[in-house]
Amino acid sequence: MKKSKKIYLDYASSALANSANPGAIHQLGVKEKNKLENARKNVAEILGSHSDEIVFTSCATESNNLAILGVVKKYLEIFSHIVTTNIEHASVFEVCKYLEKTKQAEVTYVPVETNGIVDPRKIKKAIKPNTVLVSVMYANNEIGTIQPIMEIAKEIRHYKKQTGEKSVFPIFHTDATQAINYLPIKVEKLGVDLMSFNGAKIYGPKEVGVLYVKRKTPIGPIMFGGNQEFGLRPGTENVAGIVSLKDALQITEKIKEKESQRLTKLRNYFVGKLKEVDKKIIFNGDLENRLPNNINITIPKIPSDLLIIELSERGIMLSEKSACKSGDGKASGVIKAINPNGNEKNGSLRFSLGRQTTKADIDYTIKALVEILIKLKKWYN
Repeated sequence: MKKSKKIYLDYASSALANSANPGAIHQLGVKEKNKLENARKNVAEILGSHSDEIVFTSCATESNNLAILGVVKKYLEIFSHIVTTNIEHASVFEVCKYLEKTKQAEVTYVPVETNGIVDPRKIKKAIKPNTVLVSVMYANNEIGTIQPIMEIAKEIRHYKKQTGEKSVFPIFHTDATQAINYLPIKVEKLGVDLMSFNGAKIYGPKEVGVLYVKRKTPIGPIMFGGNQEFGLRPGTENVAGIVSLKDALQITEKIKEKESQRLTKLRNYFVGKLKEVDKKIIFNGDLENRLPNNINITIPKIPSDLLIIELSERGIMLSEKSACKSGDGKASGVIKAINPNGNEKNGSLRFSLGRQTTKADIDYTIKALVEILIKLKKWYN
């Protein structure tokens, strides 16, 4: 019989005929599968990896969970040890706390220095014979400090060489979610085995994440139900979202250097203006080794949530800490980590700049902040 039209009778697989299940073997399914694999190939090229090392997830939080739990649960017969820092994102920090609470792993939280950067030698010193994973974020989501990932990778390699064991452990994972926009992301040069990021932070879709998994890295699934994503992440892939993430990543790489330079100038201008506003303002985190789009400050004696509300009333939107932890009523764990003797009531303000941010935006924000401080200092002097 000659094909005159297409009749879709695979609604149980996907109710959207124009977005068929990439696992189906009919024409529409194969078409979606090709889109998926082409996007995987493009992402791999940007990271300098192999296509089969790219696993698509729903978000960076899931990628971080898969990286940590996937390694630990692969070796449930041994009591594993994890090394991380005390300023990690909640999707790493809380997973580690869960593993401690359920007695599935021991965790060492290496404290960062007062500038918000961890000493690679302290990471190496924390490694034990049963350490299966080291997880250090590439750039902090609150204070923007950039961690010395390549140096940490070197220390891990040196540890392995010293022990004389030909083991893959400890595996090195980094949460690169905040770094993708501005920093080098070639995985071989970074020296990482696992790397997480998502689409939302690179002006892409919110529903897609990536976990780079170096070949031969011992890791297992943490969810079950299908063999998608090399058996590590069951569930029908979000092909449209994955393609959008790929597009966003390509654009990010193309403009990365120029945009980083532009934002660095804006950030430094902003810092200079803030210093003029009030000499008592505390700048959180190293002012040099930080993301070009991040400024984090504390204004003593004035609650940060009050400042955020006042700025919001003037059309200026910013955060006190990670959006994942906003509204929990607690002070930022990151700020407490770098300033343990500080006043918790002060909190912090995170200004994060982006592609649409202009010098005029900074000037307006500074003007608004001056007005707010004059108003509030009547009560908080």
